[in-house]
Order: sequence, then C-alpha cells, then structure tokens
Amino acid sequence: MRKILTATAAMTVSLGFASAAFAAPECGANTGEPATGEPIIVGGIHGDAAPGDFSGATDGAAAYFKCVNANGGIHGRPVDYRVENDQWNPELAAQAAAKLVYDDNAIALIGNGSVVEMGVNYNTYKEAGIMAMAAACATSECYDTTNIVATNQGPLASGLGATKFAMEELGVTNIACVSLGVANSGGWACDGVANYAREKGGDSFPIFLNPAAPDVNSGVLEILAGGADGVVLIMPAGLGVAVLKAAEEQDLGDALAWTSATPLYDVAVPAALGPYWAGRVYVNAELTPSEKTSADMDNWTAVFDAYGTENDRRDTFNQAGYLTAQVFTNALLAMDPADVDQREKVTAAIRAIKGFKTELMCDDYSVGDFDKYMPNTAGYMTKVVEGGFELVRDCYEYDSAVLAEYIANRESLQ
Repeated sequence: MRKILTATAAMTVSLGFASAAFAAPECGANTGEPATGEPIIVGGIHGDAAPGDFSGATDGAAAYFKCVNANGGIHGRPVDYRVENDQWNPELAAQAAAKLVYDDNAIALIGNGSVVEMGVNYNTYKEAGIMAMAAACATSECYDTTNIVATNQGPLASGLGATKFAMEELGVTNIACVSLGVANSGGWACDGVANYAREKGGDSFPIFLNPAAPDVNSGVLEILAGGADGVVLIMPAGLGVAVLKAAEEQDLGDALAWTSATPLYDVAVPAALGPYWAGRVYVNAELTPSEKTSADMDNWTAVFDAYGTENDRRDTFNQAGYLTAQVFTNALLAMDPADVDQREKVTAAIRAIKGFKTELMCDDYSVGDFDKYMPNTAGYMTKVVEGGFELVRDCYEYDSAVLAEYIANRESLQ
C-alpha cells in the first residue's frame, strides 16, 4: 500500500551517523552467531571513475551482507559478496559481468550501480537467466528489460520528481535539464523532463555535458542562453557540485530556481557547496531521507556503524544497496535451503518478491516479471542548508504520463 503524505515537513539534519544512539543491528536470521557453512556466491558491479562514484551502492550491500554473515547467514551459509568496478568503461563492464556470471557462478547480482554496465550487460543477464537487483541504476535498460530490477528510481523518475517540485512549488515554467551526454541515461531522463513540463503547460530544453570532459562553464552559459527560469541537474554528485560552483562564480543562486535529482543527496555535498548555496538548491531523495526517523532508518545506520567503513559513501545509493541486500536475503531465507545456490530457482524467488514493506521507501517493494518496471515512483524533496539538508516535501507521487506504464505494472502486483 502506498504511503503518500501531503504534509510538508521542516526538519534539518546533519546526516551524521552517531553509533551511540542506536541499538545493535538486526540482519537476516539475526541469530547472533556467525555463519559457517559453504559460501553462497553473490556478485555486484559499480562504477567508480571520473565523472562519478557509484560505489555507495555496493558499499550498502556489502555492509548488510557482513551483518547477515554475523547473524546466521542464509540457512547457515555465509554470503561471499564479490564486487567489480567497471570504471565507466564498457569493455571493463562486460568483463566484470562475464567474470561474476560465468567464472564465479554467482547466483545473482546485488547492489549494482553504474551508468555503463546495465546497458552493456542486460543481454548477458537475460541469456544467463540471472537477476541483477541494482541499487544505483542510471540507464533505461534498468527499467526496460526483464532481468534487472532497481531499488533506486534512476534519472528519469528522480528527475521528474525534481521537475514536479520546481514547477509546483518554485513557479518554474521553462526548465533547463542538465545531464550527461549518454543517450540511454541523460537523454532518456531529459526527454522525460521535457514531456512532463509540457504536460503541465511549461517547457524544457536539454543541456548535455561530455562525460569524458565536462565543460561546466559552457553548460551554465547554455542555461542562460536558453532563457530558463529553473534548472534540474541529473548527474553524479561531484559533477553537480562543479556545475553549481560555476553558477556561483556568476552569482546565479537567486536568478534561477535550482533543483537536482538524487545524486546530490549525499552527506558530503552541503560542505562541498559551501554557505553560498544554503537555502538555494533543492534535491530530490528517491528513498527516505535521514531526517525522518524510524526503526528501519535506525537499523540502516546501525549496520554501517557496526559493519561499514569510514570510506563508505553514505548516500541514497548506499541506502538502496542496503535495502536491496535486505530484500534479497529475506527472499532466500524463505526458500528451501537446498535451492539457494541454484540460479534458476533464485531468479524465480526474486521475481516472486511482492509487497515488501519498509520505511525506507514510499512504495512497498515488489519485483514481478515485466519489460518495463520500477518498484518506486514516489519520493521526497530536501533543501541544502548549512550543515546538512532540510526536508521540504514529504512522500509524493510523480504523477506523469511518462511513468504510467511503470506504475500500472507495479500496481498490478498489489
């Protein structure tokens, strides 16, 4: 059942993670005893190279699996989680998938996060009969193919969430969609923004930065030349910060309404932006922001206090990786123990996931077997403030014709 709220909240968070505030984490079978059986091999692929780091997704899954292994594993068997970095390189992405799927014989891929690998590997996953449960998907293949399901919303839905807020709350009528020049990522997302803006009586135009050598100053000049009164940034956090810094040099903070898709919802972003942008940029959160306390949010934090590292990226993609590993673990715990290392049966168990309830996302989590599918098309909006973020709009649905088929497929499982 959807948990859409209409009230606007106003809470500020530093996105800190103080371990003293939380109890011991609960994971999987939660026996308190380490798993000692034969390992179950699970894979994961992330992209970490210029212009962005999506390793938070696999960090999230890795920490949860460590917690699972310390609490009885899966039917007594530990998860052997093997992670590859595609470095935003299609050839390396193909090699990573081949290694995990064919050489290592992983039963599933969990927590994937990349702008490259899904577009390269979706046919590999289909031919091998393996499911990839991704946590930082950034291409259309994550949502338009049968063997990938993404916990995160991706650039299309998150960009629509930011655009909806910009038009409804900030009065934007002509929005510049600034993204990467990748057809099945930035192009796909900005097409969606343009269609939504026109649905609502406005307009939009795209600006694409070269992922290999992004010229942020030229991008800012294009925003001004296009006559935009608002901007939605759909790109990795580091590049989004660079665009905003270029805009700051021209003192454009108040000249336009600035919004962003989820990647800017990152613990490091407010400090990286500095005081100039406090109160001036709004960021969509695909999953529940840290300022909303709940038992599920506390457990995510406790898992990372106990099993994460100081270098883990604690962002929305990290949260999505944790949640993906949690859903996957629960699905395998419900299987016959004799079947959990049989890929075909694991794939069937993943597709049978239905109505998983969590306070970490607006919608219940289901998977199914569709060509077009998103488990979640509702989110939150936050505002960058000094020291963190402020929640400015609680859980809301992105009511766009662009998402109609995705929403209909998900609701058919309820």
